[in-house]
Amino acid sequence: MALSASLGPPHEIDLAGGRIRYYENGTGSPVVFVHGLLVNANLWRKMVPDIAAAGYRCLTPDWPLGAHAIPVPDADLTPTGLADMMAEFLARLDLEDVTLVANDTGGAIAQIMLSRGTARVGRVVLASVDCYERFLPPPFNVLPPLARMPGSIRPLTELLRIRALHPLPIALGWVAKHQVPYEIVDSYLLPSRNSAAIRGDLRRFLKTAHREYTLDAATRFAKIDVPVLLAWAREDKLFPRRLAERLAAELPNAALQWIDDSYTASPEDQPELLTRMILEFTRSHEQPH
Repeated sequence: MALSASLGPPHEIDLAGGRIRYYENGTGSPVVFVHGLLVNANLWRKMVPDIAAAGYRCLTPDWPLGAHAIPVPDADLTPTGLADMMAEFLARLDLEDVTLVANDTGGAIAQIMLSRGTARVGRVVLASVDCYERFLPPPFNVLPPLARMPGSIRPLTELLRIRALHPLPIALGWVAKHQVPYEIVDSYLLPSRNSAAIRGDLRRFLKTAHREYTLDAATRFAKIDVPVLLAWAREDKLFPRRLAERLAAELPNAALQWIDDSYTASPEDQPELLTRMILEFTRSHEQPH
């Protein structure tokens, strides 16, 4: 399924674990986006055009988190493996002074990568993300034990065919406050529904998604000296405000801003506000050339 044209043309890149697709729009300093579980680059479709128009090179990969189009059966899809994949993506494209923008599960992967080194990253935006004990957060923390049961993922993807279930907390109900268009939801859910190989990738990630990774990354927060913007949904049901405040206290160079009328998926619920926050933050922390 083709993703939104607003992301720019698709490209593919071979990394150590396999090939991933990414989209590129604009020129200038790079902004790399990291989506969460069971979504893809379409999450950023409302934001990329304005950020690109402001003079930035927007790169939006489809990370192998269950809504990707190209299977990566040989990839290490543990959280640390994905963090290394993210670092390799930046290195292979020779990106420097990157603004890294992460949401939801993608924020956990970003924290793990940054805790292992901040080379190539100039600043970071964490928009309502998994952290500390909440990786994965309730009610999604039922998925890792479920994934350890053979054949468990397909019934789950088939169940999500039923649109009436989407408002439930275990589906989209606690992720997006406002209804996501059906065609966008389809772009998120069809890859795992239609492909056994994609389901295999999803299962391999879920089997290892455990708070030990985020808690370990947090022990090295003192080493993350790049500026961090915590753009947090005030009404977030998955990641309570206390988590944002804890991150703000423990990351050495962090600022916290609240997003109203949104749940975790602020790129869906409040794309204009999040875009404005990102641009203001990036401009205020630009490196002198």
